[in-house]
Amino acid sequence: MADQPGRTDTLQSLERGLTVLQVFSKDHPRLTLSEVARLAGITRATARRILLTLQHLGYVRADGRQFSLTPRVLSLGFGYLSSLNLWEIAQPFMEQLVEQTHESCSAATLDLPDIVYVARVPTRRIMTIALGIGSRLPAHSTSMGRVLLADLPDAELDSFLATGPFEPCTERTTTDPEDLRTAVRRVREQGWSMVDQELEMGLRSISAPIRGADGRVIAALNLAAAAPRVGLDELRGQFLPLLLKTAEQISIAFTHSGKQ
Repeated sequence: MADQPGRTDTLQSLERGLTVLQVFSKDHPRLTLSEVARLAGITRATARRILLTLQHLGYVRADGRQFSLTPRVLSLGFGYLSSLNLWEIAQPFMEQLVEQTHESCSAATLDLPDIVYVARVPTRRIMTIALGIGSRLPAHSTSMGRVLLADLPDAELDSFLATGPFEPCTERTTTDPEDLRTAVRRVREQGWSMVDQELEMGLRSISAPIRGADGRVIAALNLAAAAPRVGLDELRGQFLPLLLKTAEQISIAFTHSGKQ
């Protein structure tokens, strides 16, 4: 069989069911049947069958005319985290890095067009965005995103860049695809990424790759700091060596764990 299944090999009902799950969010925690159908781009009849099936399986609950997700949905995400096993391996190294720098440390994987947080050790609050496991941020405006983009094959990177120009998060955000390509190439050459207030004004971050035994990047590790308190020279001169060492330690531990 081919590595990539064709449309005839996929199950459309499963695709639609997953789409329905994804229309629920912080902005849409409770939805009516009509709203689900509209957001998912399906008919009311199809939305009704899917919602009733999800309700039967325990992933959705109904309260009058409105539907909402249940905690069972978390099992889907935690199944991925458990299979990755990154948090269990990385936690002690990340905690040590936070003790050394007194800055928040996170790890994320790529799910274009976003990064998804899979581990986090916070310190003082420096962001207006509430972050936790499963949080998503745009790949183009984050240092972890650029580390992960740098490991993509050229064809996949080209495909992503073709979706630009990208949404600005601040006045400093790189939105032009070719400018982003240049930034990603720089990350490939130097092996780390630094972003200065492109995600949020007042926030700087620096990231390094966590690699598997085959050398491919399995996640990105970062430190985030308040711009008024930590200068770019300090971020590069003091934090970067510690971050690179920690990322290497996690990579070695991950490889020795046998997880790929």
